[in-house]
Amino acid sequence: MGTIKIMDEIEIVEHNPNWANMFEVEAESIRKAVGKYLITKIQHIGSTAVPGLAAKPVIDIMVGLRDVSDGKNIIQPLQKLGYVYWAENPNPGKMFFVKGMPPYGEKRTHHVHIVEINGEFWQRRLFRDYLRIHPEEAKIYEKLKRDLASRFRDDREAYTEGKGDYVAEIMEKARREFNNRTLTTVKIQPPKEM
Repeated sequence: MGTIKIMDEIEIVEHNPNWANMFEVEAESIRKAVGKYLITKIQHIGSTAVPGLAAKPVIDIMVGLRDVSDGKNIIQPLQKLGYVYWAENPNPGKMFFVKGMPPYGEKRTHHVHIVEINGEFWQRRLFRDYLRIHPEEAKIYEKLKRDLASRFRDDREAYTEGKGDYVAEIMEKARREFNNRTLTTVKIQPPKEM
C-alpha cells in the first residue's frame, strides 16, 4: 500500500484559461447538490478568476446565502461532493470547505466560501473586479504571491498573512473606485453568476 501525501504545499502556476470552465462545472454541481432555493448567488473569486494572473491552482467559489446560518443545510451535500468542512473556522461570518486537501486527497482543487449575500465577505469580489480592470495591480499582486510562496511554501497561514496589507490596500482602492462609478461603465466581462 502506498503512502498518503500529507504535504499541502503552496504552488503558484501560470494562468489556466480553463479555470473559468472548472468554476462553471463545480458551481453547477454545488447548485444541484444543495438545491436552488437556498443559494442566492455563486461567484468565481480569487486569483483564478482574474484572466492572466498566475495563481494557486485552486478554484475559489463564493456561495451567497440570505443568512449564513442557513449554511448548516449545505454541509452534508458538499461533503457528498468530496468537500471537507472546516468546523473550527474562527470567522463566524462564513463557512469554509476544501476539496482535495491532504490527507483526504492528493492536493486542493476547490475552496467554497459560504457567506451572507451582501455581507462583509461578499464584498471580497471587489478585489477580483479591481484586478480585472487594473492589470498593473494584478502583476504587482502576482509578484507578491510568487515571493511569498517561495518563502512560505509549507506555511499557508504565513503566506496568507503576508498578502494581508496588500489585499486591504486594494480593497480600499476598489471601494473608492466602484463607489464612484457603476460596474456597467467598467469595461470588463461581468462575473459569472450561477
